[in-house]
Amino acid sequence: MALASQIAPITGRLRKRLILDISVALGGGTAAGYAYWYMVHLPTVQRRDAFYAKLQQENQ
Repeated sequence: MALASQIAPITGRLRKRLILDISVALGGGTAAGYAYWYMVHLPTVQRRDAFYAKLQQENQ
């Protein structure tokens, strides 16, 4: 039975790891969402709006 006393207890490790994993996933997902929105989506919308504004000016 001396071998059993050498094994480290795993109490609480799963909960700590789960909280860490969820925190990193939510934080990383939020950061990626903001990066996409401001670096890809908004410039695309601005280019599209500028194109249609120019097209409307030319047609008048």
